[in-house]
Amino acid sequence: MSSTEDLYPRLSRAARLRFDPRAQSYVLLSPERGLRLNESAAAILERCTGEHTVPQIVRSLLQATASPATAQLELAEDVLTLLLELEQRRLVVFGPPR
Repeated sequence: MSSTEDLYPRLSRAARLRFDPRAQSYVLLSPERGLRLNESAAAILERCTGEHTVPQIVRSLLQATASPATAQLELAEDVLTLLLELEQRRLVVFGPPR
C-alpha cells in the first residue's frame, strides 16, 4: 500500500457490523469470532463502506466530534492502525472505490 490517499476500506464479505441492544454496543461479527467495539472503533467501521478514503473518514470523524484540526494527525494514525490490524485479521479489505 503506497498511500492512504487512495485506500478505500470496507468490511470483508465475512464481517458484519451489528449493534447489540443488550450490551448497548457494536460488535464486529465474523464466522470465527465476534469483537465488541468501543464507540471510536464503531464510528470508524461505520464509515468503511468502500466509498471513502482513509483521509475522508478521518475528516468525517473530526467533523462529527467537533475535534480541532490539530487532532487530525493523531486521529489519522489511530484510524489507520485499527484498519490495518483488522485487515490482518481479514475483517477489513482495501480496494478501489465502490
